Amino acid sequence: MHFVDAKALLSARNGFNLYRGCTHGCIYCDSRSACYRIEHAFEDVAVKRNAPELLDAALRAKRRPCMLGTGSMCDPYLPLEKELRLTRRCLEIIANRGFGLSVLTKSDLILRDMELLCEINRQAKCVVQMTLTTWDAALCGALEPNVCNTQRRLEALRAFHAAGIATIVWLCPILPFLNDTEENLRALLAACAEAGVYGIITFGFGVTLREGGREYFYRALDARFPGLKDEYVRRYGNAYVCESPNSARLTEILRRDCARYGIRCDTDGLFAYLRELPARQVSLFDSI
Repeated sequence: MHFVDAKALLSARNGFNLYRGCTHGCIYCDSRSACYRIEHAFEDVAVKRNAPELLDAALRAKRRPCMLGTGSMCDPYLPLEKELRLTRRCLEIIANRGFGLSVLTKSDLILRDMELLCEINRQAKCVVQMTLTTWDAALCGALEPNVCNTQRRLEALRAFHAAGIATIVWLCPILPFLNDTEENLRALLAACAEAGVYGIITFGFGVTLREGGREYFYRALDARFPGLKDEYVRRYGNAYVCESPNSARLTEILRRDCARYGIRCDTDGLFAYLRELPARQVSLFDSI
């Protein structure tokens, strides 16, 4: 890792990322794509050491609280967060300022900050989001080698649900010829229902590949799934969207099973939910 001083932190839609790069090693990672212009080695994570100060200044300047979001480009709970505690410092600022937060991760390290996330949820709103891709433990290790497995993530989801924090699962990517099976989808949906998941976000069934990310993905396929890269090249060429041949059937299963389990799966509606901060209940004694 190396340290950098950021010029700004919050995006126009109130998102922020504390790190740039990743060590999870997920073979399908879109953040490796050349369009994001990460000029250092991807695993040599850039740490925005002045992020807490930038965040505090940005929140002080806002006229009213709103929902913030983190984790879209880089996981806020990389292993180095154990020592750096940069994410935790930002959570403390968010809690002190009375803002809401949605956080996306693949790591059970988020459980360390349970009490802060509960405080944010008590004052405003907190939503914990986790990415799940496969029920199979061995396949999970091949696709996402340096992060906790699916079962551990589900344990974290159950813990946050029990604490009264809403949870959302990002069910993506569903990789053609790897995890795009009915058995995998049904197992994940049943597990989400058991864990009390509020909603599931999908972007169709398949994977998107861009320059930079595609090359890394294909090298990983050659190393771990010999011959599969050739099938991708034949079927998809240099296409950005690589849709699973099982997409229509999987979409039908998703809609039907989510309805049966009472899980939201309207992606646009869930994104709106992530941006909505509930109106504060004003007590009669607030003005005294």
